[in-house]
Amino acid sequence: MNDIRTIALIAGVLLLLLVATAVGQFLARNPDRGLNPAAVNAFNLRLRGWWIICTVLAAAFWLGTTTTVVLCGLVSFWALREFITLTPTRKGDHRALFWVFFLFTPLHYVLVAYNRYDLFSVFLPLYGTLFVLARVAMAGDYKRFLERTAKIQAGLVVCVYCLSFAAALLHVRIRGQDPANSGANFRLLFFLILLVQFADCMQYVWSRMAGRRPVAPEVSSTRTWEGLLGSATSTALLAAVLWWAAPPFEPWQAALVGFVVAVMGFAGGMTMSAIKRDRGVKDYGTLVVGHGGVLDRVDSMCFAAPVFYHLTWFVAGQ
Repeated sequence: MNDIRTIALIAGVLLLLLVATAVGQFLARNPDRGLNPAAVNAFNLRLRGWWIICTVLAAAFWLGTTTTVVLCGLVSFWALREFITLTPTRKGDHRALFWVFFLFTPLHYVLVAYNRYDLFSVFLPLYGTLFVLARVAMAGDYKRFLERTAKIQAGLVVCVYCLSFAAALLHVRIRGQDPANSGANFRLLFFLILLVQFADCMQYVWSRMAGRRPVAPEVSSTRTWEGLLGSATSTALLAAVLWWAAPPFEPWQAALVGFVVAVMGFAGGMTMSAIKRDRGVKDYGTLVVGHGGVLDRVDSMCFAAPVFYHLTWFVAGQ
């Protein structure tokens, strides 16, 4: 974490947060500006949440690769907990869930920490799936068997397997980079996080400014085709400007990656919104003030991380 460009990138994001916080406080203290006070309050609540998230991320980056992987593992654990808690389980599922939480999830992240792509790429989707099916069957409860096991498998793949590809970026061997210098890999991870969150923000802004046609109004009335296009284009432009923060990519490659990340993040948000609508809830949890649950914040990342990882590996992996 002594890499100058990594420090500059993180410092730049924190500076933007400082400016946004100052603007938010100014608007809160001057309610006569014609803005909706509820919207200003929601904006400030989200900023407080982002201060917590960015501070924790910066601290983890500073402490090194192992700490960052552990942090990602804890986020996956909590996201999976929120996912499973959202829908009822039966007694026959509980022992399978115990092993999923306390053996398969930690062991998967151990494989990620040791950069064993040959193992972690198949461990959960293959062996985790087989275990869940067999263990629930052995419990003797066959009612809604497929529905119950599918829910556990979906949570395991989306919340743990897919999200772990963000942590796996710390071990991608980048062509032309010194393997002993992890600064480039930290920048890649921060670059991904920044693009995903920027895309979410731009999707909201463009949908409010120019949104006319909702993609799926029954799932989310605020996510529009105009918002998706505006978000993907804006994110592609930001990625092209910050191409220096992502060592493998040329500007045009960074723009293409930014566009794909925005589209995949949108798909993740829509998918998780469909699950929430099915269960009749607004948020997955309330852990982060102003942001809902952990899964509400990483839903886009779950879909974007594996695609970004493989694009990075394809362009510059060795």
